[in-house]
Amino acid sequence: MIRKGRPVSNAGHDADGPRDGDSFGPRGPRGSFNPADPADAFDPFESFDAHDQASGRAPSAQRGSVPSARGDANTSPAETTYTRSRRAPGEARSDQDRAAEKSKGPVRSLKGRALGYLSRREYSRAELSRKLMPFVEETDSLEALLDSLESEGWLSDSRFAESLIHRRASRLGANRIVGELKRHAVGQTLIEEASAQLRETELARAQAIWRKKYGQLPETPAERARQARFLAARGFSGATIGKILKGIDDEWAGD
Repeated sequence: MIRKGRPVSNAGHDADGPRDGDSFGPRGPRGSFNPADPADAFDPFESFDAHDQASGRAPSAQRGSVPSARGDANTSPAETTYTRSRRAPGEARSDQDRAAEKSKGPVRSLKGRALGYLSRREYSRAELSRKLMPFVEETDSLEALLDSLESEGWLSDSRFAESLIHRRASRLGANRIVGELKRHAVGQTLIEEASAQLRETELARAQAIWRKKYGQLPETPAERARQARFLAARGFSGATIGKILKGIDDEWAGD
């Protein structure tokens, strides 16, 4: 027998190895591997198909197996071996990987997105509408969704106004807070109620902020102007500023 990829010579054979003309004997019990059996001896220089044909087995191509990486004589040059590519440990995902993962994820409904926003904090109807607008599809009705959220108690301008006052009152005056409520279009009734509530505590809140920032009355006109500008920027009225900074110009005495 002529072995592929190896010259025909008896010099390279071991004393106990198979020689040309040797016949292959039966395999061991139950078909187990027997190193002493010449049929199980594998020459690293011969192909899988040659070894299978020599041992009386079907060629690998008939069994549907993949040709060896070394290539056989019966293997067509046009055949391609595919390998699985893996990212190295710690390697960042590419934009293509992120896009593929995103495309596989479930599409979030408009109501689900709205409930996600409302679960984190209170929103006014106008603010939530602006947040959801980029995600509205042709089949969605944004106004109907907002009406449903209000009827179910998820969305409330009243709760939003209370939350805004609670978060801003310790740092801002009534003018700033009322102006923010107007930008959120919460309704005139809620704005008037919030303004009345803030005016009742306006002086006490302004004094607390002024003491924390300065703590003493101004001694010069420049210092008075600086302190007045600070309180005015925070949204406190001129009347409130005049009560805190005694002796300032008359322009700060009224609203």
